[in-house]
Amino acid sequence: MEIILSSEFKQAVPGYKMIKIEAEVVNSETPDELWREVENFTGSLCDLLEIADINKRPGIAATRAGYKACGKDPNRYRPSTEQLCRRVLKGNGLWRVSSIVDTFNLLSLKSGHSIGAFDMDAIKGDTLTLGVGREGEPYEGIGRGVINIAGMPVWRDAVGGVGTPTSDNERTKVSLETRRLLVTINIYGDEMPVDDIISEAGRLLDTYCKAQNVKIDVIS
Repeated sequence: MEIILSSEFKQAVPGYKMIKIEAEVVNSETPDELWREVENFTGSLCDLLEIADINKRPGIAATRAGYKACGKDPNRYRPSTEQLCRRVLKGNGLWRVSSIVDTFNLLSLKSGHSIGAFDMDAIKGDTLTLGVGREGEPYEGIGRGVINIAGMPVWRDAVGGVGTPTSDNERTKVSLETRRLLVTINIYGDEMPVDDIISEAGRLLDTYCKAQNVKIDVIS
């Protein structure tokens, strides 16, 4: 999958970089071992943070700044990592979805960065371009219905938007039938070191998603 950062986006957010992961995987119901990891980490997060501290995490603060630079109010459509942290700290817990989804929700919480996970077979074409959402541009977030992505960072394939830091699109979402996975780890500012993110992503994919032929690139 070729990755293009549009000039419009690069001008707005010049410090952005991303980790791209492609892999052949086996998705499944979330294993108990993975869910114990999720529960252990979310428990430690509750010990470390208050709700007022969430937006002070460097990765989240930088993503929110990226929203503002592109023209979006991050208080109206919060980045997904911020949403996850707020659920945890409010005592609502996370949804138990599948091995792939829960793997990258856990990595998102650990790293402080919003992560897109896509079924590669649902992506149209062989290129993803990161741009800025336009007024009236159609977009259906997973479990959220229509989202106004105007002024929001958005990944597009040959048909339209597939991912934003707030929500991926229903059209390209991961399912239990997903066998080819594309992951975009969106780094707007430093928090967890890139090498540590790559190492942890590899461990989780190997342990819980039976990943093979894993290809990882860092793009900036």
